[in-house]
Amino acid sequence: MLIDILKEKIIIAFKDLGYEDDIRVIKSNRPDLCDYQCDDVFKLAKINKKKPTEVGEEIVKQINKFKDFNDYFKEVTFANPGFINIVVSDKLINEALNKMVNNEKFNLKKPKKQELFFLDYGGANVAKTLHVGHLRPAIIGESIKRIIEFVGHKTISDVHLGDYGLQIGQVIYAIIRDKKEDIDIEYLNKIYPEMNQLCKEDENILQTCQAITKSLQDGNLEYKEIWKKVYEVSVEAIKELYDYLDVSFDLWEGESDCYQYIDEVENYLKGFNLLKKSDGALIIDIEKKEDKKEMPPFIFRKGNGAYLYGTTDLAAIYQRMMKHNPDYILYVVDFRQSLHFEQLFRVCEKWNLTNGVTLKHLALGTVNGKDGKPFKTRSGEVASLEYLLNQVKENFKSNRESNENMGVEDLDIITNSIIKFADLQNNREKDYIFDIEKFSEVSGKTGPYILYSYLRINKIIKSQNINVNIFKENIYNTVDRDIRLKLTELELSIDMAFNDYLPSYIAEYLYELCCLVNIFYQTNHIANNENEEIKQEWLLVLEITSKIIKELLHLLVIKIPSEM
Repeated sequence: MLIDILKEKIIIAFKDLGYEDDIRVIKSNRPDLCDYQCDDVFKLAKINKKKPTEVGEEIVKQINKFKDFNDYFKEVTFANPGFINIVVSDKLINEALNKMVNNEKFNLKKPKKQELFFLDYGGANVAKTLHVGHLRPAIIGESIKRIIEFVGHKTISDVHLGDYGLQIGQVIYAIIRDKKEDIDIEYLNKIYPEMNQLCKEDENILQTCQAITKSLQDGNLEYKEIWKKVYEVSVEAIKELYDYLDVSFDLWEGESDCYQYIDEVENYLKGFNLLKKSDGALIIDIEKKEDKKEMPPFIFRKGNGAYLYGTTDLAAIYQRMMKHNPDYILYVVDFRQSLHFEQLFRVCEKWNLTNGVTLKHLALGTVNGKDGKPFKTRSGEVASLEYLLNQVKENFKSNRESNENMGVEDLDIITNSIIKFADLQNNREKDYIFDIEKFSEVSGKTGPYILYSYLRINKIIKSQNINVNIFKENIYNTVDRDIRLKLTELELSIDMAFNDYLPSYIAEYLYELCCLVNIFYQTNHIANNENEEIKQEWLLVLEITSKIIKELLHLLVIKIPSEM
């Protein structure tokens, strides 16, 4: 990264002057003034009891004395009250680009140690329709997985189905009541909401459904056979939607797969004297002295002998540790589950189950409609994922006449891009408003704009012959410099996305890059340029930009259509 190169060079000046070398170089927030900044002048002035102006000017003077100054810098100046402003040399930009062009993965650094990340995302429930709330964990989880793999680590992904909870007991109750033999997805989509409402209205039916759930968990063969049919029908529909979204999992495990480990977990917890009885239930106290709020105990088993999903989540961690021994376990789940994961992780800590393993809840905000409330259908119901996908597709088709005549595959790809880029451009922790009309436009910060930009520059590339694979020292105008400098910032955006598990950094970089490349080819009229040397370098700029856009689209789980 340019930042690392600049930091190493600037540290020499700090050391020459007897200052500490614990400094940082950051991207400038004023690109009209400089490319990068160092703001450690304040810290050094305080330590050495000097004025910031004195320290800053002293360091800048020392940097400007470097014999090879022009190899690294175009300009280094001091700005009050305490900033060192850095403008990078064209030579350094082109050297960095040449390494990106001629090395795999754009010359990104490989990790010092390859680690294993276990990702739990998706979270679909058997017997329930996938709704808009399932969109974010699926897309963001898939994107984070791809980013981790691209950086150079290994991953295992698990959909972790909710397949043994109360909703199963409710559906089994209805199937027996209705004497239903041919179970299909239409029946499940109809019967679950009906049973859910019935259980709210009738306490006796609720208790019967709870008893069925408990009996299923205990191995009731009749219920197990019904469960298998429900599972097969439901998972087939879930896989179909995830396939449409290009979201995949290494493991299709769920709560039911964890039950075989619960007895082992219970024995271990007893051995650590962590379980205690409370009103017939088995609980684990997880309070800490430093807690500012009351922390409820972790309920391992209810008084009626039933297990909650906290128990199966704990058993799942035990299973994952025994089978896979990962370095990280990441949960890409709604922020409303934050307390649950805090409790779960504290139990693992007290048990010493995950020593040396990083457990993280990557919290997600919600997808809202224009009214700022969770996205719903026009009739006010919770919107299914299929409903949202259809709404987006129909809206895009209606935007212009040519969209109506698009091939099915291209239309599906663009529908995906609309939904995914709308989501991934936002910080995953924040709620966001999904405006179908806005995000379907081919202009602005949208998926279609990114795809159009890619297809447009590839059309130019294919119409020309590129016969160079190296940049010389020159950069030919401001627009040219802007895009070349942006290309060198690729590794920084990927690093930030990986370190913070935020695909939004990549989405932001991708959008900015597309804006610059559109300005670049519109300004420079590459195809008609009579200077062959300049023309070839500009085509090379387009070529590396195209490759980067394609790779970043893949990291954002977006495919590329054949035309738009």
